[in-house]
Amino acid sequence: MYDQLVSLISTVGFPIAVSIYLLIRFENKIDLLVKSIEDLREDISAVIKN
Repeated sequence: MYDQLVSLISTVGFPIAVSIYLLIRFENKIDLLVKSIEDLREDISAVIKN
């Protein structure tokens, strides 16, 4: 992973490499947040209907 990161930095530059790295790392967390929001929306809809 380290070698790939160094290669990416030398190819596209440090700011872009950091942005790509952070997007990849946060992708799973963003997916979990989206799932949690969808579940919360369903729960709120169920409570309102009752």
